[in-house]
Order: sequence, then structure tokens, then C-alpha cells
Amino acid sequence: MKAAGSRVIAVTDPTAPLPLDGLLAGGRPLEIEIGCGNGRFLVARAKKQPDTVFLGIERMLSRVRKLDKTACRLGLDNIRILRLEAFYTFYYLLPRHRARAVYVFFPDPWPKRHHHNRRLFSPLFLDALWARLEIGGTVQIATDHREYFDATRKSFTTDTRFREIQAMERDESEQTVFEMLFRRQALPIWQCAFRSLPHEEKPLPPLRVSASDEPREHV
Repeated sequence: MKAAGSRVIAVTDPTAPLPLDGLLAGGRPLEIEIGCGNGRFLVARAKKQPDTVFLGIERMLSRVRKLDKTACRLGLDNIRILRLEAFYTFYYLLPRHRARAVYVFFPDPWPKRHHHNRRLFSPLFLDALWARLEIGGTVQIATDHREYFDATRKSFTTDTRFREIQAMERDESEQTVFEMLFRRQALPIWQCAFRSLPHEEKPLPPLRVSASDEPREHV
């Protein structure tokens, strides 16, 4: 059960759309970070844009609790946190064409070839991502893994529903804990960004993959 004042969304029915209607009333923009960790980026953005709703998706309970504590302490009522798989959330639980931006910073690259099916940016996820982004919405990606960057960028550039754009500039307050560590070590960081384009609307079909084949991202 969600604690009083908590920013964590209590999911009692994983088949029902997320209860975001009240938060998004009046046309408030929605931005989503997948794998938000301790929430350094999310908190910085929420401070700067109080009229935007920020949804952080994170699987690790300790990180969820830390971000929730920080958001409550700072009085950031425009942050919500969800402890669920990002793939499932995008495929089934988010409103259609409602997210203005999606951020994915330093996901687990699953470097071993036999684990590549666990990577987030599969064709199925791109279907769900396009369906949840508003037309003209953006996805911002950053990684320290060059092969993962190349594979991800290729997936987007060969998909006619997306067009590559300039990656966003992020100041130090918006850098994740991992990014700060990489930058201190002078390690290279690759970034790319894409905008969703008008395209034929198609409903997302029911998933027909086995548990071993379904994408399972760790971000």
C-alpha cells in the first residue's frame, strides 16, 4: 500500500491503465524516465518544470524508496514513481500518444550476444514507445557502451516512425550518478535523440512471446 504522501504509484491491478488522469488534468505534459535510479535527473527536471508531470520507472526497491523520500522532502508533487517493468508499462499501462518525452540514460547494455534479446530497444518496444509518445515527442538516450549505442541508433534510424534530432544538453545537476562517475574517469559517452513522426495507427497486438524471449530490461 502507498504510504501517506508517497509519490509511488500503488499498482493493485497490473492490467488496468495507470491512474494518471488527475495528474494530467488541464493538459499537463508528461515526461518519463526509464531506469530513473535514485532520481538525480528526474528531481532536477521536476524542480525546473513544476507544471510538468514526471514519471520515473525503476525496478530496484531501494532506489524507489530513496527517490520517494527525496521527492517528499522537497515537496515535488509533480513526480510519480512506478516499480514495474518498463516494457510492460509502455505496452499496456500508459495512455496513447501522451508522453512528451522519454529518457533512457545508461541502461544495462547486456553485452553478451545471447543476452541481446533482453535489451530494451527491441522492435516490440519501439512499437509501444511510438504509441505512447505524442506525435512530435522525443526520446533521449545516453550510454557509455559504444556497441549498444550503435545498435540502438540503427534501430531508430531504420524505423520510419522516428527522425533523428540533436541530443539534449544536460547541465551537471541533470547528470545521473553513473554519468558523473564516467565523466570523472574521462570515459566516452554517446548520446542520440529521436522525434516521433506521424504514421499509420495500429493497435498493439497481444504479446505472444515466451517468458524466455520477452525483453527484460535492466536500467
